[in-house]
Amino acid sequence: MDALYSTEALATGAGRNGHAATADGSLEFSMAIPKEMGGSGDGANPEQLFALGYAACFHSALQSVARAEKKDLGDSSVGARVSIGKQREGFGLAVDLEVVIPALGQEEAQALADAAHQVCPYSNATRGNIPVTVTVSQD
Repeated sequence: MDALYSTEALATGAGRNGHAATADGSLEFSMAIPKEMGGSGDGANPEQLFALGYAACFHSALQSVARAEKKDLGDSSVGARVSIGKQREGFGLAVDLEVVIPALGQEEAQALADAAHQVCPYSNATRGNIPVTVTVSQD
């Protein structure tokens, strides 16, 4: 890969109950295990950060595909739900993406979402490693 951009982050403290920040200082979080996993929930967690990144990246890929096909997405959005659970001896992730494109019909919107799923870097990184579902709706 010929890198166009790189960034760095550092986690300190007790990992999920610690601190995480980007090297440039633009993002900084107190981290906390979610209440559902026995923690305080008084901070961000890696799954939230992954959901934010995936949603933004997929929406950008969707817009790129739409521009290439000269389609107007209107007021589109992408939501990401990241789940964590026990898997064999450790833990695993699953992602559900909800793509909303009210300006287009179901088939056209689904075709764009499918095309975005092929070019999105997060989709490419997760493909074959964790379950990712992409659902398209008009609302």
